[in-house]
Amino acid sequence: MSYLLLSVLLLPVLSIPFVYLAGRKSAKSAALLLSLVALVTLALVLTTVPTILNSPSNRYVETYPWIPVLNSNFTLFVDGIGLSMVIITMVLMIAAALYSINYMAGKKNLPVYYTLLSLLFVGLIGVFISSNLLFFYFCWELMLVPAFFLVGGWGYKESYKASFKFFVFTHAGAVFVLLGIGAIYMLTGSIDLFTAEKLLLTQNPDIVRWILIALTGGFAVKMAIFPVHMWLPDTYAEAPAPMSALISGVLTSAGAYAIIRVSMETVFPAVAATSFGIDFLHGLAVFGVISAFFGSFVALAQNDIKRIIAYSSISHMGYILFGVSLFPLQTAMTGTVLHIVTHGLSKGLFFLTAGAIMSVFAIRDIRKMGGLAGKMPITGTASAIAALSLGGAPPFACFISEFFIFMGAFQMIPIDSFYIVPTALMLIATVLSLAYSLRFVSKVFLGPSNIKEIGEGEKKKFEVPRFMQLAMIILVILVVLIGIYPSFFINLINTATATFL
Repeated sequence: MSYLLLSVLLLPVLSIPFVYLAGRKSAKSAALLLSLVALVTLALVLTTVPTILNSPSNRYVETYPWIPVLNSNFTLFVDGIGLSMVIITMVLMIAAALYSINYMAGKKNLPVYYTLLSLLFVGLIGVFISSNLLFFYFCWELMLVPAFFLVGGWGYKESYKASFKFFVFTHAGAVFVLLGIGAIYMLTGSIDLFTAEKLLLTQNPDIVRWILIALTGGFAVKMAIFPVHMWLPDTYAEAPAPMSALISGVLTSAGAYAIIRVSMETVFPAVAATSFGIDFLHGLAVFGVISAFFGSFVALAQNDIKRIIAYSSISHMGYILFGVSLFPLQTAMTGTVLHIVTHGLSKGLFFLTAGAIMSVFAIRDIRKMGGLAGKMPITGTASAIAALSLGGAPPFACFISEFFIFMGAFQMIPIDSFYIVPTALMLIATVLSLAYSLRFVSKVFLGPSNIKEIGEGEKKKFEVPRFMQLAMIILVILVVLIGIYPSFFINLINTATATFL
């Protein structure tokens, strides 16, 4: 059966008009329909797990004729990395849609809102399941359009200014991606990832390195790595909470996925044996360390509830880029991909809890909060779990992925002594991550309450409605479950990372 084409790609595409029509009658119906589509798609894509684990290639592949003049087939595939990305996309889309039922209630143009979410869903899935670079780029650009309108149309005061900055930065990055893809086709005559990987090995490394730089630079903009991070804080802060969860959990992670899949797995092997290859990995490590420290320090200084979480994302993208610099060590790469998963779930949860607080008390300054643990027990528990996970505390999800990254770093040090200093600095960065996480929890949920200063008596009910609670509970369960039992994702990811180089 054509699971990927019919069930994972066409089902979400065909559902878009039905989501809109359902939204015309009831916004809740549109949200539930979108959640159902994502759930069914998730169930169907999980049927590929036995093939991924047991087949010689450790991939599930579907190939269809497409553009003969480009010698191009329409190839869809999932391996341990791609399937992991698809899973977190589905889960976060379900959580965002359910959360939106209450969070977006009363807002204008909700049929369009849920339609745009459906379109964003299609773009994200296409990026993670395509080996055809032309279709990959189409979906890469497709993500920008619904994201621009979702942030601008339903965000806060300066939403369109933030969404325009997001669009300009990420589209500028996409130009370099397109140049890299075009150069790959000119050198190899192929736009298929796996065919191009083999053909690039026979090309001049001096040319291939520019392709690697262009692709990695373009993808790094989507990751919001320092110094191309400027779009992220405003976008995250001004976006509605469900969209913040999706951008931080999946869109930004798509940049990390693309660096691993396209830059490292496809292009880097052609220059791996050169001095440039070593310098390139060292450069990734340096930018990873800088991003981790920059994000952590600024998060510690912020008082806006959403900007704290936004700068935390920059910090964790630094962790991921540092992990990528350890390519091709299997332990490190498994930890890096796992951290994309764990960070996505934890950060998505963190933004949903921030949105819950803002929806109840209509404030963003953590200095005006305090003592909310007793007033919002479910939100408080979920927020503490998200914060502790992002702070690297066991037994939550991000701890195990960071552990694998550092295990890989320690394995690399005897091979390349350069990594002594970056590894030591990244260990210090984990302390800073825990510091801003604990500061957040302390200021918002513990200590004396400052709520009376903003009109506590006007609110008779402090905990958020049931669908917002359900969305947070789904992510809480996964963050705790992966932290305690990460074997499913580790085994899945290992099948892919074992083949690097």
